[in-house]
Amino acid sequence: MPVELSILAWGSVLLFLHIMLAAQARTKQYGVEWNIGPRDKELPPLNPLAGRLSRAQSNFLETYGIAIVALIGVVVAGRTSAWTAAGGWIWLGARILYLPLYAFGVRKLRSILFLVSMTGLFIALWPLLAG
Repeated sequence: MPVELSILAWGSVLLFLHIMLAAQARTKQYGVEWNIGPRDKELPPLNPLAGRLSRAQSNFLETYGIAIVALIGVVVAGRTSAWTAAGGWIWLGARILYLPLYAFGVRKLRSILFLVSMTGLFIALWPLLAG
């Protein structure tokens, strides 16, 4: 199996972690009744940690679609290489580090890691763009 598909599988595990952490933080703040209910009522803003976890989840989803296109694309096109694998690992590694940094409110390093992750995606995507 191409390593690019393994990277996406681990990316799915990371997405699951994002979802669970954000959901747990919201439930801790709003309560189990809110979680199992219809969620129709207006609620106060999320506390800082729950808000950061929700935003980190949204941010991950913004890049995950690009990762899917890039990493499945190079597999389908037969364009996998050490570079596409490295790009995928760079993306995933940066995204793994990004989550706790965002959760704890670390600003500059978190932003640098976002740029590193985007660079990894561009490296993986390049063979599809270059033809």
